[in-house]
Amino acid sequence: MAINDSSSDKPNTPLSQKPSGIFWNLLFNLIVPMIILTKFSGADTLGIKLGLITALSFPIVYGLKDFISTNKINLFSVLGVISVPLTGGISLLELDAIYIAIKEAAIPGILGAAILISLKTTQPFIHTLLKNRSIVNTVKISQALDDKLCHAEYDHLLTNATWFLAGSFFLSSTLNFFLAIIILTAEPGTELFNQQLGRMLALSLPVNALPAMLVNIANLVYVSRGIKRLTSLTLEEILIIDTENAK
Repeated sequence: MAINDSSSDKPNTPLSQKPSGIFWNLLFNLIVPMIILTKFSGADTLGIKLGLITALSFPIVYGLKDFISTNKINLFSVLGVISVPLTGGISLLELDAIYIAIKEAAIPGILGAAILISLKTTQPFIHTLLKNRSIVNTVKISQALDDKLCHAEYDHLLTNATWFLAGSFFLSSTLNFFLAIIILTAEPGTELFNQQLGRMLALSLPVNALPAMLVNIANLVYVSRGIKRLTSLTLEEILIIDTENAK
């Protein structure tokens, strides 16, 4: 996969992603499918199966379009492309709701496990993020760590941050499972089941995403304070702020 150079292609850098991108992600991955499942899955509209297929086609099409147009992986879209066909297949086969609950828990659980496994590799996930030279001033950090002889403490800090990050995915996994169990009580293959599936999508943001987001915000504060303590650098010295895009 091609890696964009932030100096030559600013629109594709991580810092230049506009809020409108988040809006379209939410619209096609969450809002539109939720509306179709809850309002247009009745016999007098699209019907149960067609309503389900139509609703779940939006995240897949948007995810593929996003990848083709940017040639970059969007986490929201990737999860949509993987998760949605599984949900659709389980629902169309009219399997018990427990399978959707297991699927909902499995995807973030697998991501959390992969992050922990990365600690055993030469490129742990957190290390990869903090080596992004378009965001972090890696040269200054490395020089400061050399001067203070605290590379071991820095590695320990990042190991703890990796556990926190993996923990946020495990939290999402647990919340996903219980949300599905609580919401999906109707018989699969019914209009009510589709409506409950739409309700589950609607609640997934406040119930699952927000707690995990709070954990990751706390993790970010922990990492930034740790780097500042170890290097004596200010936040402005640690981060590379694109003032042109920030305007």
